[in-house]
Amino acid sequence: MKKKILLIEDEQMLVELYKDKLKREKFKVISTIEAEEGIELAKKEKPDLILLDILLPKKNGLFFLRELKKHPEISSIPIIVFSNYDDPETKREAIKLGAEEYLIKTNHTPQEVVERLKQYLSQKK
Repeated sequence: MKKKILLIEDEQMLVELYKDKLKREKFKVISTIEAEEGIELAKKEKPDLILLDILLPKKNGLFFLRELKKHPEISSIPIIVFSNYDDPETKREAIKLGAEEYLIKTNHTPQEVVERLKQYLSQKK
């Protein structure tokens, strides 16, 4: 069965790029540009992993992390944050709120991010 990834990212170019890369690696991809819709999609779709941007319209990624914890049925889904917002305090907060990793987009190629997700999902069988 295909692993399902929820991508929460507001840059359309990156959404298309990551969707394409992940689909080529045989993942099912669901995406949204908003944190609030991300919570609803997580409840409905029960993804195997969430790839989360921090800077989003309306509510940010930290809001998403806080909200996720309020829902026991989805609170254990692993989350990888990937953002260009390289702020130590935000990184600490994201990890404290349950993110597994905080990757800076500009430090990783899309292929490296996909490889990281594959490694992570293979460990979490």
